[in-house]
Amino acid sequence: MDCDVLVIGGGIVGLSTAHALSRLAPGTRVVVLEERGADPVRPRGGRHDGLHGGRRGGAVGSGVVDSGIHHRPGSLTARLAVRGAAEMAAFCAEHGVPHQVTGKLVVATERAELPRLHALVQRGRRLGVPVRELGPAQIREYEPEVRALAAIRVGTTAVVDHGRLAAQLARSSGAEIRYGARAEGIRRRPGRVAVRTASGEVLRAKVLVNCAGVRSDRVARLAGDDPGVRISAFRGEYYDLARPSLLRGPIDALPDPTRPFPGVHLLRGIDGEVHVAAGAESGAGEFVEAVRKVLPGVSRADLVPAAGPAGLRARAVRPDGTPVDEVLVRETPGAVHLVDVALPGVTGALPVGSAVARRALRMLRG
Repeated sequence: MDCDVLVIGGGIVGLSTAHALSRLAPGTRVVVLEERGADPVRPRGGRHDGLHGGRRGGAVGSGVVDSGIHHRPGSLTARLAVRGAAEMAAFCAEHGVPHQVTGKLVVATERAELPRLHALVQRGRRLGVPVRELGPAQIREYEPEVRALAAIRVGTTAVVDHGRLAAQLARSSGAEIRYGARAEGIRRRPGRVAVRTASGEVLRAKVLVNCAGVRSDRVARLAGDDPGVRISAFRGEYYDLARPSLLRGPIDALPDPTRPFPGVHLLRGIDGEVHVAAGAESGAGEFVEAVRKVLPGVSRADLVPAAGPAGLRARAVRPDGTPVDEVLVRETPGAVHLVDVALPGVTGALPVGSAVARRALRMLRG
């Protein structure tokens, strides 16, 4: 055996799983396969996490630790989001990863959106997330350039340095991380699994963990398992705001319930730059108009296409076409498939990674 547990996928959740394995069972031999190449300064694990893909300087992912306010109260996804925020703050403090609790505004720019904004307030209170309702004058106190009919302030939203976080998880896991290693074939026998990479190398392990994100359904099928869902990948365009002084903190336009992901949202990252993401806009003109609904002073010249590839977001869809809005894990003999996380960015990475690691360790010991 080359290792005890072989993790396919070196994103933040895959790295969190490797970290949890080392914490829960020291001495467990873990190998992580990440299909993208290594960065000479910091690993690119998590490069396509969230709507923000790779950005210049090697920073990866959006780095947003969200509050979970958009998820159904009482659901596992909502609980993991709330827990994940606390665990992420503790991890970053322990390891010196830049982390800042910024809070955010969720804004309604049209009257038809006001009932949905009020519903979010009720959700937040049921989740125990601090929320405050704001009128136009109060909004301007927080964000002088923002125009909206109403907003809520969510106090627990935070941002982290996504690249530093990925690097620290990789180090603290003690795992062997192989970059540029794409899983192309999987063969299983009782008590062992063999994974062939695109280069022809074969690695053997006792337990397979699938954290492949947008490829998780395909990896499950490579292993001979039916994931029960199909993964759809959505492209997220993102821009840098040439005048970052226009914004003080994160802003989300109220999500459109007819779309699978949030539309326009603006993030002041840990580096002080402002990044503007569009989840499903069809063109530059439409995107600019959507941003101007929130920030009227923005012009097309203010939005500079960010360096690096567009981000990808995965959404699991059931055979009947309904989207999955929950953490979805499939277990088969010798394999744990994390088919859908349903949490953006780094929000629930640590508790999800711990849950997956515990399942893998039960298999390893059983």
